[in-house]
Amino acid sequence: MLARNMPEDESPFPEPVEIPIGDSLDLHYFPPRDVGEIVDAYLEAAAERGLREVRIIHGRGRGVQRHRVHRHLARSPHVERFTEAPADRGGWGATLVWLRVAAE
Repeated sequence: MLARNMPEDESPFPEPVEIPIGDSLDLHYFPPRDVGEIVDAYLEAAAERGLREVRIIHGRGRGVQRHRVHRHLARSPHVERFTEAPADRGGWGATLVWLRVAAE
């Protein structure tokens, strides 16, 4: 997944930064305005790597970020289903996502 394109004078990096794709994405590090784009790119990259289950950490707060994430998950062609994470994996501050198996 590549970092969002920013005007050259605002970016701390001269080139796009590659972010490693694992089974978890913590959205605390990203501005809220970028969450949709980041979630979509992450899901696509995770599916390409053959991951079947991922966790998206959106935080607890008032639920604004969770609702934003769930809207993107509901529209994503990569998502089979999603649910709130169990308490030991983040509870209502995280969402577990099952990805569709790519057609071969």
